Amino acid sequence: MPKPLLRRLALIAAACLAPMGGTAQADSGLTRLTERDDVFGLEAVGRLDIGDASCSGALIAADLVLTAAHCLFDRKSRRPRDLSRALFSASLRDGKALFQSAVLRAVPREGFVPLAPVSRDNIVQDVALIQLASPVSTAIIAPYAVDAAPEAGAAVSVVSYAVGRLEAPSWQRSCRVVERDAEALALSCDVNFGSSGAPVFGGEGRRRRIVSLISSGYRDGERHIAFGMVLPEAVAELKAALRAGRGVIEAGAATPRRFGADINGKASSGAKFLRP
Repeated sequence: MPKPLLRRLALIAAACLAPMGGTAQADSGLTRLTERDDVFGLEAVGRLDIGDASCSGALIAADLVLTAAHCLFDRKSRRPRDLSRALFSASLRDGKALFQSAVLRAVPREGFVPLAPVSRDNIVQDVALIQLASPVSTAIIAPYAVDAAPEAGAAVSVVSYAVGRLEAPSWQRSCRVVERDAEALALSCDVNFGSSGAPVFGGEGRRRRIVSLISSGYRDGERHIAFGMVLPEAVAELKAALRAGRGVIEAGAATPRRFGADINGKASSGAKFLRP
C-alpha cells in the first residue's frame, strides 16, 4: 500500500507518481495578473528580492511579510543573505509596484535547518517573518489574516511569482489539498522556482485568508505537487521571536536604492523544487 505523500518526501519521485484521485482535472490554470483591476484583493502579495535571488511573499501586517525561511539563506554558504540588499515589492507588475520597501530585519522559525534536504519536518519549519523598513498604508493595501489549513480535498488558490513569470504575479484560482496532517500539507498547485513563500489562500474576496505557504514542490509532466505547512502556531512563534529579538537577522547598514526602477531580471532563490 503506498505511503502518503507527506511521509515519503525522501522518495518524492515515486510519491508523485502515486494515484491522486483526479485532483489535477479539477485544478485551474495560471492567470497572469497584468492590470490594476486584476490584482484587486490580491495587492498584498509581492516579490521579495534579496540580491540576485527572488521569492514570493505576502503582507500580514503593515510592516510584516510572511515568506519561506529558506529564502533568507544563500544556497552555497548556507549563511543568511545580506538583507541590506533586500526589497519587497507588493503587487509588482512589469516593473511597477503598488508599494515597495527595504527590509529592516527577519526571523526564520527556530527549528528550520537552512537548505537541508527536503523533508516533512523541515517543510513544517520553513516559515519566516520579514519586518519592513517602511510600513505600507493599510488604506492602500490590506494585509491578510492567517487561518487554519483546510482538510484534504478542499479547494485553495495560490498567487506567486516564478521562473519565467517573475515580472507579474500569476493566480491559480483553484487547486486542491491532496493530503494534510497536523502540521503539513501536500497540494496539487502549479508552482516553480521563485514560488517559495507564495501564499496559499482559503476563502474568497474579503474572506480570503492565508492558510499555508509554498515551501517546495515537484513537477512531472502535467502533474504538480507542492508542499506547505500549517501556519497559526508558526506565525505566533515568529511574532514573539521578533518582539524578543530572538534568532533575528538584521539588515545592517542599508544600501541606497532607487525605488520604482525596473527590478526585473532576477534569478530564483535557493528554492527547494525537485526535478524528475
